[in-house]
Amino acid sequence: MILRPATRAELPAVLALLADEDRVVDPASVVVTEAYERAFADIEADPRNEMLVLVDDGLVLGCLQATYVPGLGKGGAERALIEAVRIRADRRGGGLGRELMERAVARAKERGCALVQLTSNKQRADAHRFYARLGFARSHDGFKLALQPSSGSCRTATVHGN
Repeated sequence: MILRPATRAELPAVLALLADEDRVVDPASVVVTEAYERAFADIEADPRNEMLVLVDDGLVLGCLQATYVPGLGKGGAERALIEAVRIRADRRGGGLGRELMERAVARAKERGCALVQLTSNKQRADAHRFYARLGFARSHDGFKLALQPSSGSCRTATVHGN
């Protein structure tokens, strides 16, 4: 099992994981829009961002995005923000999620990050128990503000799967 940055060729497999966490989506059914292409290229070009994939024998089994955020807190150390954590629906329960997260935390530690933080939808109770078992503590309440699309640099897109 290998954890490494995703390649452009793996973008459909990553989008398939993000499309539906309750069922396996065929990557061939995923529409890779120009917005996804741009977003992936931006992540790939940014040294503070990684779209990581967990791969076994050429098959993408899991993914997550890690963003390394500089800050003045924690003595000026970076923090790792982990998002979009997914394991293929047919491969859950066998320790792959733990392996994915432990390896991502190790990458953050090797980079010198002082902490790893993540957000998880309030409705994902199973995920919350999973993160607690890994040692993550509920320490803050998070807030989000949805923005209307504009011509600015912030872009949004929706995953489409059949």
